[in-house]
Amino acid sequence: MKEIIRNIIEESIDLKRRFININMDLIINAAEKISDSISSGHKLLLFGNGGSAADAQHIAAEFVNRFRIERPPLAALALTTDTSILTSIGNDYSFDDIFSKQILALGTAGDVALGISTSGNSRNVIKAIEVAKDKGLFTIVYTGRGGRLVSLADMVFAVESDVTARIQEVHITLGHIICELVDRNLFPGKF
Repeated sequence: MKEIIRNIIEESIDLKRRFININMDLIINAAEKISDSISSGHKLLLFGNGGSAADAQHIAAEFVNRFRIERPPLAALALTTDTSILTSIGNDYSFDDIFSKQILALGTAGDVALGISTSGNSRNVIKAIEVAKDKGLFTIVYTGRGGRLVSLADMVFAVESDVTARIQEVHITLGHIICELVDRNLFPGKF
């Protein structure tokens, strides 16, 4: 059992290290894009399914409440949290529409839409990214090896793994890094 634990940790650390080394400039660009959007009065809309829904909610909370410093709340919204909206859209239309209809209602040109799908093939995330692009939102996706989302978004973070848990570990680390970089961009005197 101890060897299993060591192997899991080593695999996670190695994957994160490789991902960061490959995507360093893209991470900085994403943080700058989100910083520019928020500082110009726009917002970050996050969405995904299952563990990715939890990650969207987690990162939205870091922006709205605080991350590492005391600062004003930042405009971020997880589209995964309103059960009445999710179930009414899923029931009346399709589960594929649960995020895209919210983007249509809440998204404005200049916002950033951040979709999370470890497979890169979640139909509701794909549809939301397509709608977001049509509305003039900047689109970012977190995914695993790729899937359809890779060809749709303005900015793609693909984790080179087939293990969902490891992909999600990289995604949440990436989310935390971007949170800190946005804070440093918007509130440089607080660090």
